[in-house]
Amino acid sequence: MATVRICVCGDEACGKSSLITSLVKDVFVTTKIQSVLPQITLPPTIGTPENVTTTIVDTSSLPQERDNLRKEIRKSNVILLVYSDHYSYERVALFWMPYFRSLGVNVPVVLCANKSDLSVNTTTAQVVEEEMLPVMAEFKEIDSCIRTSAREHHNINEAFFLCQKAVTHPIAPIYDSKEANLKPAAVSALQRVFYLCDKDQDGYLNDKELHDFQLKCFEKPLSDDDLNNVKRSIQRWAPDSASERGIDQKGFLLLNKMYAEKGRHETIWIILRKFHYTDSLSLRDTFLHPKFDVPQYSSAELSPAGYRFFVDLFLLHDKDNDGGLNDAELTALFAPTPGLPSSWVDSAFPSCTVRNEAGHITLQGWLAQWSMTTFEEPKTTLEYLAYLGFESQERGGTTAALKVTKARKRRNRPGRVERNVFLCYVLGAGGSGKSSLLSVFLNRPFSTTYHPTIKPRTSVNSVELQGGKQCYLILEELGELEPAILENGAKLDACDILCYTYDSSDPDSFAHIVELRKKYPQLDALPAIYTALKADQDKTMQRSELQPDDYTNASNMAAPLHVSVTWASISELFVHLAESATYPSTAFPKKSEQPVDRTNLYIALGATVCAAAAIAIIWKKTVSNP
Repeated sequence: MATVRICVCGDEACGKSSLITSLVKDVFVTTKIQSVLPQITLPPTIGTPENVTTTIVDTSSLPQERDNLRKEIRKSNVILLVYSDHYSYERVALFWMPYFRSLGVNVPVVLCANKSDLSVNTTTAQVVEEEMLPVMAEFKEIDSCIRTSAREHHNINEAFFLCQKAVTHPIAPIYDSKEANLKPAAVSALQRVFYLCDKDQDGYLNDKELHDFQLKCFEKPLSDDDLNNVKRSIQRWAPDSASERGIDQKGFLLLNKMYAEKGRHETIWIILRKFHYTDSLSLRDTFLHPKFDVPQYSSAELSPAGYRFFVDLFLLHDKDNDGGLNDAELTALFAPTPGLPSSWVDSAFPSCTVRNEAGHITLQGWLAQWSMTTFEEPKTTLEYLAYLGFESQERGGTTAALKVTKARKRRNRPGRVERNVFLCYVLGAGGSGKSSLLSVFLNRPFSTTYHPTIKPRTSVNSVELQGGKQCYLILEELGELEPAILENGAKLDACDILCYTYDSSDPDSFAHIVELRKKYPQLDALPAIYTALKADQDKTMQRSELQPDDYTNASNMAAPLHVSVTWASISELFVHLAESATYPSTAFPKKSEQPVDRTNLYIALGATVCAAAAIAIIWKKTVSNP
């Protein structure tokens, strides 16, 4: 917020103008001042919350000024409601607060008991207990209260500071004074802060984690005495929540509740804003969704820093060290987020990636899943990096965890594609074995039960190429959405390679591929591999104009690979797909045989003839001149 606009209200002669003048002049002005001062704007000063500019507007309560009063109240961010004696105090509850409500004003109110120098027989504690607390209990709009004296220049700066703080660090979103507790949204935000600061995920903020928290939020170290005082304050109300192990989540929430109750809610806001929360206790949109553009023909991938973050996150939450994240561990990991990404739910996570025998996602599957998410939805990965606490020493925040690959354009030209995540559409007739292929890609046991694929189905896993380089391959079976996807130019452009499959034991299977390519000629623009599945069964002649080998040969394409999901060698198919996606020109029709270029042969023969002639001439000269 750039400016805090304070509207000073109250009955006539309660000292409104004197308060403002005393603030500006820094001393009480004894000469008569005008009844309503002109608007005053104060620049940001040291100690001002959030270093905001402050505009102060004086008002009159006279009937003839009522229109202007309404206008200024509605324009304000906060109201300083001033009273000076018992009569004007009664007007606070009977007139002013109901009046603000009638205007539909939803801004905080700071209650100010002025001219305290005239009440020599009344203490501040009495005023607070007898006057202020009852009206604050009745009107929750009142944010705070203070007792001032313009004549003695007492609490003048503090009164306007409370007004500034009521706007920049509002109590209403975080604390329910009626229930005497933190509000649910504040609890949820602080629980996420605790999670992110509990680096070892043991359920406690130990001394080092508390020191790091202090430096991050307040940019100054926490002394041992201050740390011990914090622990003692918590132990007074929750003895088990502060110990040698540190402060648990209950103790952390209790500490922040105490800040709110003591009027130190700016401390809570400093914490929340350091962790990117807005006044509505949602994470800043620019933090969740930073600018990150992926140009056409390029793709998004995790950077080394991104992979390292997700590896560390997995290892930190694999509490039983069994190499997989069970349901409880996944729940704990995603605690600071809205839950699993919706795309993960749609793809029936974790069945779409690698799991161990117990059905729990492995580190290999975890990294494959995030590689696929980043490839398909980089904005989702950026959002979850923010939720999960990715921190970068570089500029750019969460975008440092991602990188954009070099654009690939003409894929039928020789050369390597500079990317490590590839998307492969698996196309073929129903029953040709596509689903089994996706299952065996994830090391799932073969099942003879046939279930037709309705919704698109995806499998993602890592593939090791020749030379030890690792990449990620996404196999996608399109189901009933196949026509819509194959007619979508953007969807086809995202695909790196096609895998045409047919059942070599079914005579009608290959014809589906022939018809598919006739119906969608745009498929010719993509590299493709032909695969004959179920090679463990008896091969049969295909009812097609050309047999598969002849069909591919006519297109100058490599002959179909004959494989079976029951063979260990099936892994070679996935390597072949990944390598073909890496070097896409190898999966396009080969060019016709070019005329033999004999230029080098002619040059060599010419050189030989010249050398022989030179030797003959030298020999003749030698013979004729012995």
